[in-house]
Amino acid sequence: MTSRKPRLAVFLSGGGTGFQSIVDATKRGDLSADIIWVVSSTKKAYGLERAAKEGIESFVFRAKKYETPEQAGDVLLDKLKERGIDYIALAGYLRLLPAEVVRAYAGRITNIHPALLPKYGGKGMYGHHVHEAVIAAGDKESGPTVHLVDEIYDNGRILEQVRVPVQQSDTPDTLAARVLAEEHKLYPKVLQKLIDGEYQ
Repeated sequence: MTSRKPRLAVFLSGGGTGFQSIVDATKRGDLSADIIWVVSSTKKAYGLERAAKEGIESFVFRAKKYETPEQAGDVLLDKLKERGIDYIALAGYLRLLPAEVVRAYAGRITNIHPALLPKYGGKGMYGHHVHEAVIAAGDKESGPTVHLVDEIYDNGRILEQVRVPVQQSDTPDTLAARVLAEEHKLYPKVLQKLIDGEYQ
């Protein structure tokens, strides 16, 4: 009897290109996981359309809909458990995960950030804000960071980073495009290594 592949949930808030890179890696056989569920912080995220095209169940999670943060966390955690989710990958998800979920999945939740942490992390440091800050500081390099998730934005243990040179002619758009290309290569590799137990 073959053992089942780990079951993965991907959380997103926008276009879902990171989600798509994870889907593509599973199709190539570079990532041995089944993407079971996509969770979005907004119903407007194009990532939900990507999930529908892939035949993957999705859910819009709005914590404010619930009476308390604890109730929101309990609902989300119950839904994750109902689907037998083993790992959670945040791919452009712009909300803090409920504490209940972070505790239940400690060491099994990852996030990818478009800069070299610990610099340029924290609340408000997402998307173009990050690339604008890197350029404004005159940094010579940037690049994506994959880290474990805890209860503070961009704070958990760093698993891997890729360094991308910042060119003098760079705008936030051009830098973002080069960093994003590396994100799409890095994230599935790190997820596979986490599944394989390589980060002890």
